[in-house]
Amino acid sequence: MLMFRTILFAAVVLLLGSSVAFAQRLEIAEGVVTTGIVERVPVDAVESYSTTVGRLYFFTRIVGAVEETAVSHVWFYEDEEVARVTLPVRSSNWRTWSSKNVLPDWTGNWRVEVIDAKGYVLHEVTFTLF
Repeated sequence: MLMFRTILFAAVVLLLGSSVAFAQRLEIAEGVVTTGIVERVPVDAVESYSTTVGRLYFFTRIVGAVEETAVSHVWFYEDEEVARVTLPVRSSNWRTWSSKNVLPDWTGNWRVEVIDAKGYVLHEVTFTLF
């Protein structure tokens, strides 16, 4: 009887451990800075762009969620956080985006990080504005 309980306990621990690990496997299938989104698809991918654009978007396609969760898009200008947008993830293949108004004097290095609900950086994209 003791051996049966030990085996049962081990099986439950393994099952719970594997489902928790599986739930945390969000992946970024696509992450791009873009000048626009049409029909939930980015129109381009920006690596360098003029500040005269006025607004940029960060598009993300997230796969692997087994339950509703959230990610954050964190925008950095010259290594200083300038915006943080928390977005829901409601399915195993979810598209979402955030946007940032760009001022003409904000030339230089930018990046956007995608951070999961536990604070882990899942993806990072860098770009330059001139």
